Amino acid sequence: MVAGLLLGYWALMTLAPVPGYGAGDLSPDGNLAAYLDRLILGGSLWAGTWDPEGLLSTLPAIATTLLGIFTGEWLQSDRSNPVKLAGLVGTGLLGVVSGLLWGLVFPINKALWTSSYVLFTAGAGLLLLSVFFWIMEEVEYRAWAKPFVVYGMNAIAVFVASGLVAKQMGLIRVGSEGESLKVWVYENLFVSWAGPLNGSLAFALTYVMIWLAIMWILYRRRIFIKI
Repeated sequence: MVAGLLLGYWALMTLAPVPGYGAGDLSPDGNLAAYLDRLILGGSLWAGTWDPEGLLSTLPAIATTLLGIFTGEWLQSDRSNPVKLAGLVGTGLLGVVSGLLWGLVFPINKALWTSSYVLFTAGAGLLLLSVFFWIMEEVEYRAWAKPFVVYGMNAIAVFVASGLVAKQMGLIRVGSEGESLKVWVYENLFVSWAGPLNGSLAFALTYVMIWLAIMWILYRRRIFIKI
């Protein structure tokens, strides 16, 4: 199914003609995904004429999700840890190499969620996961991972909640100039002493730590929000 989604998306994006642009045009306005989004969704697009989370590009995104499911099933299987580790490394290398090769004709592009992007990022993710798997299951050094466990047990909840709060902070207007609460906090509490570059990093890290504290409370109370 994953192969079908990736090959089908590649075929549509490179072979199906777009009025005024022809076939195989991967420019922001000329690709098939953007054309279908404009045709079906009209003006409700993130960038006006295109959307990185459009309709057609959902197909390869489903492939990414399925690869994650397959990885989870592999890790939960009865196979030995060395076999699991070898599978992660081997599949990861295969994904990276095949993604790079496919990228020569179908460029690695996040905005279009190209098939090569799916393979490359999945492969890179598996290689990184294999490192963590080795540390935690083979070396059995787990104490450092507690914050990740806390976040992971309520991953969907913190993703949605943090996004909604950030969005609301962008809508609330404060100060005499009517700037957003998010900008005000960033400029007055971080940029004022750390500068734009380090202030941006400090703001992001602080936001992460605040949500980690909230998730830790839920974790301690065994409250896990699932779908």
